[in-house]
Amino acid sequence: MKGGVYLDAEAPQLVQQHFALVRVVRGKRQRFPENVVEVVDSAEVALQRQDPAQNLHAAEVVGPSRSSEGFRLYYLVRWLSD
Repeated sequence: MKGGVYLDAEAPQLVQQHFALVRVVRGKRQRFPENVVEVVDSAEVALQRQDPAQNLHAAEVVGPSRSSEGFRLYYLVRWLSD
C-alpha cells in the first residue's frame, strides 16, 4: 500500500507506479489530480524536463486511482530531486 492506494499484483493495469512531471508548488501535499501530472517514460526524462522555476517537478507517483469524489488522482511516492 502507498498513500492509501493498494497495488494489486493480479491487476497491474489498474494502478501503477510512474515517473512524472508534476506542476505544483511543492509542499506537504501527497496526492495530485491528473490534470497536473504528466507521465513520462523514465526518471531521466522527468529530471531533464523539470523546471522548478515554473513549478514543474520530477517525481515518482502511483496512479491513477479514483477518489471517493470521482476524481482521478496520483499519489506521490517521492520527489526525484531535492
